[in-house]
Amino acid sequence: MELSLISIFITVAIAHFLALLSPGPDFVLVVKSALKGNRKNAIGVALGIASANAVYIGLCLIGVGAILSASTSIMIALKVVGGLFLMYIAFHALKAPRSSYQNMAATSEGTERFSLISFSKEFITGFLSGILNPKNLLFYLSLFTVALTPEISLKFKILLGAWMTAIVFLWDVAIIYLLSNNNVRNKFTRMAFYIDKVTGAILGAIGFGIVKSVWTKQ
Repeated sequence: MELSLISIFITVAIAHFLALLSPGPDFVLVVKSALKGNRKNAIGVALGIASANAVYIGLCLIGVGAILSASTSIMIALKVVGGLFLMYIAFHALKAPRSSYQNMAATSEGTERFSLISFSKEFITGFLSGILNPKNLLFYLSLFTVALTPEISLKFKILLGAWMTAIVFLWDVAIIYLLSNNNVRNKFTRMAFYIDKVTGAILGAIGFGIVKSVWTKQ
C-alpha cells in the first residue's frame, strides 16, 4: 500500500474512532441492552448498528449518499421517523414496572442462553437506531468527501469501509462484554431500574429534540 494511502487510512480511522467515543443514541442503546439483556442476545444490537453503518458507508462509496443528503424531504423523513423511534424505545423503558427488573441477577457465561428471537429483536432495534439516524449518513459522507478523492481505487474504499464497519461492531461488543461482566453487572443490578429509566429518558429526550428541531424549521 502506498504511503499516501496509508496516511489516508490512518487519518480516516482515527477520525472515525474519535466519533465512536462521542456518546449518542446508539451508545445509549448498547448500554441499555447490555445491562438489561443477555450478553449473547445483546450482541444483536451491536450487529444491527454495525449493519446500518455498513449500509450508509456503502451508499456513500457508490455516490448515493450524496443524493440522499441533498434531498430535504428524505432527510426530514429520516429525522422524524428516527426521533419517533427513539421516543418509542423510551416509552417502553419508562413504563416498565419495577418487578421486571427483579430477576436480573447476572448469570455466568456458561449459563447464558442464546435466543434467536431475542437476538433478532435486538438486531432490528440496533439496525433501526443506526439507519434512522441521519447523522450517521452525514458523518460518513463528509468524511469520505474530505478524505477520499476520485483517484483512490474502489478496492481501497471498500477496505476502508469494511474496517470502519468492523470497528463499530467490535467497539459495541466490547462495551457489551464490559457491562455484562458478572462483577460489573452485579453492581448495577440494584440500580438497573433507575439506569433503565435514565437511559430511556435520554433516548426520549434525544428523539423529542430531533422531532422538535424538524418542526421548528418548518
